[in-house]
Amino acid sequence: MAVNFLDIPRLNPGYREGRAADYDEVEIRPSRGEVAEQAKRCMNCGIPFCHGAGCPLGNNIPDFNAAVRENRLRDAYFILAQTSPFPEFTSRVCPALCEASCTAGLPSEPVAVRQIEYEIIENAFRRGYVEPFKPRVRTGMRVAVVGSGPSGLAAADALAKKGHEVVVFEKNVNFGGLLRYGIPDFKLKKGVVERRLDILSSSGITFEGGVEIGADISAEYLRRKFDALCVCIGTPVPRGFGPNVEGRGARGVHFALEFLSSQNRVVSGESAELSVSAKGKKVLVVGGGDTGSDCVGTAVRQGAKSVVQVEIMPEPPAARHPSTPWPMWPYKLRTSSSHLEGCERLWAVNVKSVEVRGGFAKSATLARCEWVFDESGRPRAFSERPGEDFKIDADLILLSMGFTGVEKNGIVGQLGILLNSRSTIAADAGMSTNVEGVFAAGDCVSGPSLVVRAAASGLAAAGKIDAYLNNIIKT
Repeated sequence: MAVNFLDIPRLNPGYREGRAADYDEVEIRPSRGEVAEQAKRCMNCGIPFCHGAGCPLGNNIPDFNAAVRENRLRDAYFILAQTSPFPEFTSRVCPALCEASCTAGLPSEPVAVRQIEYEIIENAFRRGYVEPFKPRVRTGMRVAVVGSGPSGLAAADALAKKGHEVVVFEKNVNFGGLLRYGIPDFKLKKGVVERRLDILSSSGITFEGGVEIGADISAEYLRRKFDALCVCIGTPVPRGFGPNVEGRGARGVHFALEFLSSQNRVVSGESAELSVSAKGKKVLVVGGGDTGSDCVGTAVRQGAKSVVQVEIMPEPPAARHPSTPWPMWPYKLRTSSSHLEGCERLWAVNVKSVEVRGGFAKSATLARCEWVFDESGRPRAFSERPGEDFKIDADLILLSMGFTGVEKNGIVGQLGILLNSRSTIAADAGMSTNVEGVFAAGDCVSGPSLVVRAAASGLAAAGKIDAYLNNIIKT
């Protein structure tokens, strides 16, 4: 009988055919029987690197794998829920840091942890295991969470379970932050977000949407009304073209999240029409990361005439680079479902200018770059190759070059919250800012990162806030 990763091959179900014609989730999910078979590949290592070196949440992966293998899916859910507040999000959008550090991945392929996690949480929702919680005691302390992304929701969830009254403030009409407005429905359908919000609301957490702190409500008012604040505002300031890029202000040049959120709002019914559309256009996506990939998939679905994605960095190697040995997250080439749907990818190129006609972008001039590598073989610095400039026709240019920090107005400016050199909030080891009773978590502290890391940060902040409030109660 096949019992381990040497006997059982890893199952990679892949993606749906015809997926580019709709906004449904693209992944094919294995059956419960297939998931149980895949769980047998886990050998319950003496030192589970997936748990310690991989997962930011510290999920007890060997134990929930064992429960799935033995058809104890209820037990598997409660094991997972001890550390992960929202497995339905991470099982869809996490790049699976745990799998990169799986011991089975050394001689073979890693255990399909993310697919197993998906089956655990979806079965739990189907069976009614995921229920609203009621804390055993009420502390009488009030906490305001500013921002409803993964860090804010995780903090609110943990604080409410401690018996504190929690109110989540969100400047957008609907809740979820990046989960709702930044990640396309073909990766995370918004009904999944709504399902979790219903659980949190039924647990007593109050959600106030369309409320921008610093504009609709003053930050000082919030401080007076609550015993503690948890700031989870992300890093919404996008990086644009530098001042040396001529034509950067042309019509047709947009930031990635403006483009993605427009489509998400239409899919969910929040808006009736797109504010930015790729239909019939030649699209240039500047930036090779996940957000750029999401722009590619969205542009294809909208009916773009062509899509080109460019990246200033050189093309990564096909296999794990020696500079990131196991169990580190590997530096290597990654190809998403969106790339497979129709996209040209160019590496080591830099946008020099945007050609404009009648105020509209019509093309971009790019330079080919020569990279210098450090001792580990990683790219360190580049220079443009003289005489090798070229043009790409583009009447929609989407900037996906990362983010530069938090907005300095609003709650940050009104409370005088200090920022560091990276323009993110300067929180200390206790997740506390320089303002008494004001804490911060997620991307607004760490800079842009993963959903799983944001959730872990929200949980950590909730622990510090709970300790802070307990000290107030004692005194």
